[in-house]
Amino acid sequence: MAKKTDRKKTTRKKAAQRSTPTVKSELPPSALALQVDEISPADLTALTKGKLYYRIGEVSQITGVKPYVLRYWESEFRLMAPQKSRSKQRLYRQKDIEAILTIKRLLYQERYTIAGARRKLRELGSEVRAELVAEAVEEAAARQAVSASFSDQLRQVRAELLEIRSLLASEL
Repeated sequence: MAKKTDRKKTTRKKAAQRSTPTVKSELPPSALALQVDEISPADLTALTKGKLYYRIGEVSQITGVKPYVLRYWESEFRLMAPQKSRSKQRLYRQKDIEAILTIKRLLYQERYTIAGARRKLRELGSEVRAELVAEAVEEAAARQAVSASFSDQLRQVRAELLEIRSLLASEL
């Protein structure tokens, strides 16, 4: 009889081990322990390893917000609207994660209500839009300067190649 109960216990243990999924965190434990106010955009880029899209579980690990809360926030904040794959899985981008961190800070640290956080995000949105437009203008000017510089370099290289070709042709 003793063997039969021992067998049942080991069978239950094995069944429990099989049914319990092992979650392998891609993030280092130190990254998971970061507080929201300590995460800068550079830290966020390092945490997310430069991927384009993240699933809800990964976003939950990065931000420290449960998946069901993320789904609820989607219905409350227009700012947070992740794309969905063909299989209807949410695909979050870097900007979505930044929005989540902002919402988390507003709700949990600054103690805004959901309506207050919505209002604050609207206010921040207009300021951020103005900053983004200014940044876009600066980037366009920088790109134009780089492309002009690049065009000059290409002309110079072309001239040098033509000179080399003429020297080779004259020697033959």
